[in-house]
Amino acid sequence: MYETDTRFAEKWRTAMGFIDEDLDSGYPKVWAEMEALAWDRPELRERLRAVNDQWRSLLRDALTEAIDEYGLDESRFSAEALAALVMQFQKGMLNERLLGIDRGHEELLSAIDGWLGSLSKEVR
Repeated sequence: MYETDTRFAEKWRTAMGFIDEDLDSGYPKVWAEMEALAWDRPELRERLRAVNDQWRSLLRDALTEAIDEYGLDESRFSAEALAALVMQFQKGMLNERLLGIDRGHEELLSAIDGWLGSLSKEVR
């Protein structure tokens, strides 16, 4: 998805559109349970860290392209910092949804979408 030749805002919308599908699949719940197990099992922790690192690298690369696409100042937020922020944002959202909490999620996603849209207009 992130390797397609489309604007970052569209990639973001697609990724956020998968939230409910991911939850329905059970993957976020299994991942959270695996993380809890990994707190006391170093061998499991290493495997989860490796998977996390692969995802973070993919996301960092996509955000590097977004920074270039929108002409953002990387000295304020590097692609690495943005990848960490997005990963924690997504993890928090998924964890809350697993608990049946969605207060403010739609508003936050709408605000981010609007911000990305405004960046797209500035680039044109």
